[in-house]
Amino acid sequence: MPHEQIRAQRSALIATGQLTEGERLPTVRQLAPDLGLAPGTVARAYRELEAAKLIRTRRGAGSRVAALPSEPKHPDPAQLARLAWDFTSAARALGADTEAILTAVREALD
Repeated sequence: MPHEQIRAQRSALIATGQLTEGERLPTVRQLAPDLGLAPGTVARAYRELEAAKLIRTRRGAGSRVAALPSEPKHPDPAQLARLAWDFTSAARALGADTEAILTAVREALD
């Protein structure tokens, strides 16, 4: 689903530091036509990112990347599963097969 791809991509960009704390995201009205999607689709992805506490949205200030926790003490298995799903979903959208995804994860861990 398109909103899942947007969420997965933005989640990955935030997790890898390519989008940094305080960085402003494009508005729903800007991003929707750029991607050829309905504004509601982009808005849903942004709501899900906000629910995951990856972004914060304030009226008049737009959506910005939220601060990531400095030291996760005990990762929540559900959050890890969601991050894994986000990554694999984004990788599959790029055309990666299972072996390519596993190779990328192994390399990232080394």
